[in-house]
Amino acid sequence: MKQTLKTLIRNVKSIRGNSLAEFATTTALMATLAATAAPKLSEMSEGAKGEKSRNEIDKIIKQGGQFYQDTADNEGRGRFPGQDKFNKPVTSIAVAYDGTSATVDLHEDAILDDLGTAGTAGTYDSFNEATHSGWTSVFGKDNVDVKAPNGHTVGADDTDVLDDCNTCPRNADGTEKDTSGPAEWLALFGDMPLASQYQDGHFVYQVVAGYGSGNDTYPPVLYVADIENAADF
Repeated sequence: MKQTLKTLIRNVKSIRGNSLAEFATTTALMATLAATAAPKLSEMSEGAKGEKSRNEIDKIIKQGGQFYQDTADNEGRGRFPGQDKFNKPVTSIAVAYDGTSATVDLHEDAILDDLGTAGTAGTYDSFNEATHSGWTSVFGKDNVDVKAPNGHTVGADDTDVLDDCNTCPRNADGTEKDTSGPAEWLALFGDMPLASQYQDGHFVYQVVAGYGSGNDTYPPVLYVADIENAADF
């Protein structure tokens, strides 16, 4: 037994210096590779989140487009979720953006200040950034399934404001439809709201009102964004 122990000890002590050096070199190389890969993996993860966010926004826009076609068929004039009529805007600020081309242009300009244009960067690049226009939640900023992050600057949810409007949308039984934005969007998605992939993300939208009549009619325009960085999404 003593001889066996001596043999084992001798074998352990016989590890050559170059073997230890190779081990140290390999360990250092692995650490270097891990350190190099970490930012790349993080970048790939962020890229995947961005792609997912854009895909979700695309779904919202497509459902909004289908809603527009359906209301055109059923109500006589197309509108987007949250609009009480085609010539009413969806925005969270108390500005009379409906009725004329001048006010519609003002609304659109304010939105483009937030989102940016081909030659100008948008300023709404963070969930807690002040905005030029009134963004409102798609599915409800206090919806427990897709609650907006603390510190956000999203405006109040769109509500059903009909003011006894006898030309606004009505159900088959003649009662007024609930045209609040979150209610109509949730109905389109079967009460299963879409969530942003970002911790500080949340889907918001606005509708620039349509205007005019007859052959001189301009349809409403839908804008959708993710507040993680609305200027990018």
